[in-house]
Amino acid sequence: MNAPMISYTYSSYLAIAVVAALDSVFGGITSVINKNFDLKIFATGFFGNAILAILLTILGQRLNVDIYLAAIVVFVGRMFVNLAIIRRYFVDKWSRKFEKIKNSRTKKEQTAETKVEEN
Repeated sequence: MNAPMISYTYSSYLAIAVVAALDSVFGGITSVINKNFDLKIFATGFFGNAILAILLTILGQRLNVDIYLAAIVVFVGRMFVNLAIIRRYFVDKWSRKFEKIKNSRTKKEQTAETKVEEN
């Protein structure tokens, strides 16, 4: 594979920026499900969270404190919450679909039984 290599110096910045961006993506999907998505909010959150996370990483390195760990905990926690909301939405949607299929089969069987009894 000819994948580009990220320097060790910048890898922590890129990692925290990716985690912050993924948090925004999961938040955007959740807001679409809740029917309150706003592109301006999504875009500013996407870039704002990534920039803030990078700045926290820089500050932490200057102070010799791993501040970026706090950002990772917050962003990953929010991602799990948003993923749970997305999962519940699709499980409910699939459950309703299968229930509808089951009910339509039951109605067809009842209709067939009624026709047999009439004959």
